[in-house]
Amino acid sequence: MTKIFGLLCLFFLLLLASGFANGSVKKDPIRLFELKKGDLSVKVTNWGATLVSLVLPDKNGKLGDIVLGYDSLKDYSNDTTYFGATIGRVANRIGGARFTLNGTQYKLIANEGNNTLHGGPRGFTHTLWKVVKYQGEGDKPRITFSYHSFDGEEGFPGDLLVIVSYILEKNSLSIIMNAKALNKPTPVNLINHAYWNLGNHNSGNILDEVVQIFGSKITLLDDHLIPTGKIASAKGTPYDFLKPHTVGSRINLLNKTNGYDINYVLDGAKGKEIKKAAIVYDKKSGRVMKLFTNVPGLQFYTTNYIKSEKGKGGFVYHAHSALCLESQYFPDSVNHPNFPSIIVTPQKPFKHIMFIKFSTKAPYAFHMHP
Repeated sequence: MTKIFGLLCLFFLLLLASGFANGSVKKDPIRLFELKKGDLSVKVTNWGATLVSLVLPDKNGKLGDIVLGYDSLKDYSNDTTYFGATIGRVANRIGGARFTLNGTQYKLIANEGNNTLHGGPRGFTHTLWKVVKYQGEGDKPRITFSYHSFDGEEGFPGDLLVIVSYILEKNSLSIIMNAKALNKPTPVNLINHAYWNLGNHNSGNILDEVVQIFGSKITLLDDHLIPTGKIASAKGTPYDFLKPHTVGSRINLLNKTNGYDINYVLDGAKGKEIKKAAIVYDKKSGRVMKLFTNVPGLQFYTTNYIKSEKGKGGFVYHAHSALCLESQYFPDSVNHPNFPSIIVTPQKPFKHIMFIKFSTKAPYAFHMHP
């Protein structure tokens, strides 16, 4: 993967030198691409390197789409929910829309009160990515997107080359996000913002879905959902998912946020090896989703703020219509030296791996949930 990324970087730099990537040649239109492997199929778009759908069978063999989204690609260009999008340059929140790096303070564009959310008002979500490689079927279907983020974009320093790949294998999807700073140190925290409902995108709320999260600690938040810098145990609180619980079993205790919107410190997160982050089980459909990642955190979000969002097939999404499991570095890491660093340099690239495994065989403990 490192060799491939290096070749892609060289390829992209040649494009920059020729003026192609700077817009002297007509840009690609917004398009939809499909990957198929057995009964598993995925659709993605080059607008925001976005996951549009994921279709797979339930326990009875009936196919269904488990990702919230829209029918029209035009709707994604006006999207404010981040359905399925690649988020960057820095995902989640940056307090006060500013940070200091190597003695220089950088002021960002605030787009959530006084804070920056998901990279700013444009971010990487409302941008057109270039398709570098596309293989729709075969042994390992995949698509690779690239994006050049310019120095000063949304207030962030330095040019950044970003490469995102979606790869299908048997009953699994890998999302691999790479970034390389081309000239200056810069913060990077790329994530995928898929909204999952294992019962099907149009099956209603996810309060009965069973979740297990392999993180015994959380990053505490202030009233504006900005980390205080303190890390606390989740054990014995409504945030404790070390043993499987239904999403709705304690959600009514979280009135301030109308549900879950919290970052977990994943156990065993030292180093960058792949580790199990979470498991989700939907009893009615029988579907199971297991998430593995190489990054230290996981944002668990239960679609708290969506109100009557018209989605696929005219179905209207409401609060708690889906859950997000966003493996990530911690929110506001640029302002908390005790959090794992997200500073990327030309010598130290960024790599985030999400490996998602699907089945209809739930672990025994999931049948015993409260």
